Amino acid sequence: MTQTAHPPRAEGRGLAARVSLGRLFAPPSTEFVMIASTSVLLTLFGVVMVLSATSANPSAPFADALRQGFFALVGIPVMFLVSRLPLAFFKKIAWPALILGVLIQLLVFVPGLGVSSFGNRNWIKIAGVQLQPSEFLKLALAIWIAFVLMRKQSRLGTWHQVFIPVVPVAVLAIGTVIAGDDLGTVMVLVLVVLGCLFFSGAKLRLFILPLLGGMAAVLAYALTSENRMNRILAAFNPEACDPTKECYQAVHGMWGMANGGFFGVGLGNSQEKYWLPAAANDYIFAIVGEELGLLGCLLVLVLFGCFAVGVFHIIRKTTDPFVRVAAGGIVVWIIGQALINIGVVVRVFPVMGVPLPFMSQGGTSLLSAMMACGVLLAFTRTIPSSEKGRVARGERLSERSESK
Repeated sequence: MTQTAHPPRAEGRGLAARVSLGRLFAPPSTEFVMIASTSVLLTLFGVVMVLSATSANPSAPFADALRQGFFALVGIPVMFLVSRLPLAFFKKIAWPALILGVLIQLLVFVPGLGVSSFGNRNWIKIAGVQLQPSEFLKLALAIWIAFVLMRKQSRLGTWHQVFIPVVPVAVLAIGTVIAGDDLGTVMVLVLVVLGCLFFSGAKLRLFILPLLGGMAAVLAYALTSENRMNRILAAFNPEACDPTKECYQAVHGMWGMANGGFFGVGLGNSQEKYWLPAAANDYIFAIVGEELGLLGCLLVLVLFGCFAVGVFHIIRKTTDPFVRVAAGGIVVWIIGQALINIGVVVRVFPVMGVPLPFMSQGGTSLLSAMMACGVLLAFTRTIPSSEKGRVARGERLSERSESK
């Protein structure tokens, strides 16, 4: 009997089909899992804590939690939708995103749209919905700086190539937030700029002048406001500040942390949520410490730590300077803002009105953080992984079999 030989090209086509299926059903990378899981867990954890912190409102105990839950239900799918966008898309929208972000931020100064709160004019209200445009400006600034520095990658050895046009344009964008007297957001935006510059590969000696200039600007900005100076002095001299005025929130936040101990007083049993004006916002970490104790606080820190590790893996593995710089700016933004918020609660920093990413009440803050995570997840699809390595080897085998 004669045996029928399979044509080599048919075998090649079969192998190519298996390679395509491998691409389609390839498991997500470790970085994808770390970033996606920690952001979702922190978001869900935040909804629960917002429910607990706002339950002290007798008229509408569930309204704020339902609103936060709605933004979580919108933000999580948005994160995964953004993660499917190609890398070229983010590079194309760099300039339009920054211009649009600045224009929307300028709406806070339009009469009838801009809203002031605690001396800051950093919100707009449209159709009954209040938004904070500066939250989206953080992401737009990180993507734009990454795009500009990517195009100048071979010329970053001199200061003028590094700082122009990055620093002047960033100063103009941040200036729109400074005009609204929001010092906390300004500091986070400065962190985004410094993080992007650091991960661009620019020489560290080039950071001396910007750091000195930034410190001088923040000092001058603080000296022009008696309220800001009182909060700064209260942080460095807590015994001398008035617990009924500038130290009110700081004192009650510390009491909540101390009352929680190691295991906490139990979910929903916080006492300080009845006294803290921003229990669900800037001081959500104090409610976590009181109700869930040191263990709950450590859980939050571990989740943020895992998130940072996942992003640093992207930065280390990528070969694209745009991905490295944008991911660096985003991780410095989210982790830096988290550390500032927690530092305020434990009285390391003065009160600055910076929310805890993913967890604090605020739909705009949550949506911007989830969109940033979606960008990071899109970046994970551009780095090598074990599965991609196996697929690549299959493609080379297919090419060799077809060439026979």
